[in-house]
Amino acid sequence: MTATAVVTDELSRVIKFFWQELKPRGKWLTPFNVISIPIILIGLVILYFRFVYGIGSVTNLNQYYPLGIWIGFDVVTGVALAGGAYVITFVVYVMRMDKYHSIVRVTVLNGLLAYIFYAGALTLDLGRPWHMINPIIGNSFGYNSVLFLVSWHFLLYMLTMAVEFSPVVAEWARLEKVRKFLAGLTLGAVILGITLSILHQSGLGALFLMAKPKIHPLWYSEFIPIMFFVSSIYAGLSMIIFEGTISHKVFKDLLGGHDHHRYEEIVLGLGKGAAITMFVYYFFQALIFIHEKRWQLITDAWGYWYLLEVIGFLLVPCFMYAYAVRNRNLGIIRVASVLALLGIILNRLNVTVIAYRWYDVNKYYPSWEEVVVTLMVVFTEIWVFRWIVTRMPVFSKK
Repeated sequence: MTATAVVTDELSRVIKFFWQELKPRGKWLTPFNVISIPIILIGLVILYFRFVYGIGSVTNLNQYYPLGIWIGFDVVTGVALAGGAYVITFVVYVMRMDKYHSIVRVTVLNGLLAYIFYAGALTLDLGRPWHMINPIIGNSFGYNSVLFLVSWHFLLYMLTMAVEFSPVVAEWARLEKVRKFLAGLTLGAVILGITLSILHQSGLGALFLMAKPKIHPLWYSEFIPIMFFVSSIYAGLSMIIFEGTISHKVFKDLLGGHDHHRYEEIVLGLGKGAAITMFVYYFFQALIFIHEKRWQLITDAWGYWYLLEVIGFLLVPCFMYAYAVRNRNLGIIRVASVLALLGIILNRLNVTVIAYRWYDVNKYYPSWEEVVVTLMVVFTEIWVFRWIVTRMPVFSKK
């Protein structure tokens, strides 16, 4: 058989394989499908009006409030919640803590999908989406712009995570030689990915340094890039715990007994890391609060709102994590992860939306169309995640 015939047969096999894998599996009439499908369809209709009639036709954004929940939640919050990918790859490939190797694939997949969908949601928020290339090439922004750096960090990090996850795709497609080649790139991709993550997590915070007059003093600080980076660590760890809890119930048939056996130790380790990072973050918050002499700012409604964030959704889950790890209580760890995630969401929305131009009488409130599109993005990501994990060897048996 000639080389051309071999290549043709292999290509034919791959095409047939992919076609078979595209067929739906499992039950269609499930609670998630019943809720998500109508929202996704309505969201697509909204996007039609958005791109045909302009962003103002479906949002409450204006010149005074250019950042809505499509940026505040989909991008700024979503990127923080995806921080688990760089944290776990650092722990496994750099620190050589093999205990967490079984969650590397699913964590990287979650991070990759988050960046594809949440960072991709930028195209929805831009009034002229075709100008998205401008910050990447430095046009109109310049090469010293923070947006230029963040754009490149996002682009390169998405490519890096794609390389990190590519051996799984090759293994699924039964391309063993390709898998071995791609696996050889993993360590280099991980090191580059960790570097890019540190830069763009803090870079997102740096974007708001120029908005000092518009952000409430309780949420603005010249150290906001560092705060964004540190908080992304415990946000990522909390998200892994939260998603892992759901995955172990929904996809329990895909998980081997070995994974179940080590699950408790993995969760306890993640909870310990989250507790330490949250304490460091709280310590930084306390230093900034005292140094900036903000005592007089916590006597009104905005002050109470700030205390709710830093005490109710930061200090409380921090102590819950510490207590649960010491007493090996997985239930409390799960509750703490939910509170920590709510705290991150609240913090990012405070910086980008809620405490932005806090002095205005006519505040920005998201339209129902913005909320539906945000839900559409989240549900679509879950659909893609479910399709991948039920077909590819994502839940590693190692």
